[in-house]
Amino acid sequence: MPHSFSSNQLLKGRYSEHGRIYLLTTVTDNRRPVFENFQLGRLLVNQLKDAHDEGIVHSIAWVVMPDHCHWLIELRSKTLGELMCRIKSRSCVAINQAAQSSGRIWQKGYHDRAVRQEEVVKDIARYIVKNPIRAGLATRIGDYPLWDACWI
Repeated sequence: MPHSFSSNQLLKGRYSEHGRIYLLTTVTDNRRPVFENFQLGRLLVNQLKDAHDEGIVHSIAWVVMPDHCHWLIELRSKTLGELMCRIKSRSCVAINQAAQSSGRIWQKGYHDRAVRQEEVVKDIARYIVKNPIRAGLATRIGDYPLWDACWI
């Protein structure tokens, strides 16, 4: 999804409201397909689950694609910036350790969109988890291993 915004421009107007639902998207550095490796994808998933289990977010749906991640959450504590810094830094350490490598995993910044009340959260969640089908990585969502939704 190309855009002409710098990461500083994305910060303008960013507001973290506890109890609000957000769609978050983050992309790997240079769009490297890091998560084609299932084990490395699971390391990111572990960080998403930890944030949920620790009460920082209520995780509604997510999908880890080869070079990016979409995550639909209800923010419970911390700010969006603190949440994403935590997810990206901890997953980077885990992935570099597992891959016996070093360096950046993630592009700077992330995209967030507050979900308006009139939007249907289940429709957004369905759109997220169908990403692998649209990308040609699976013909059925059950065939793709790196996704989840709270209704399943």
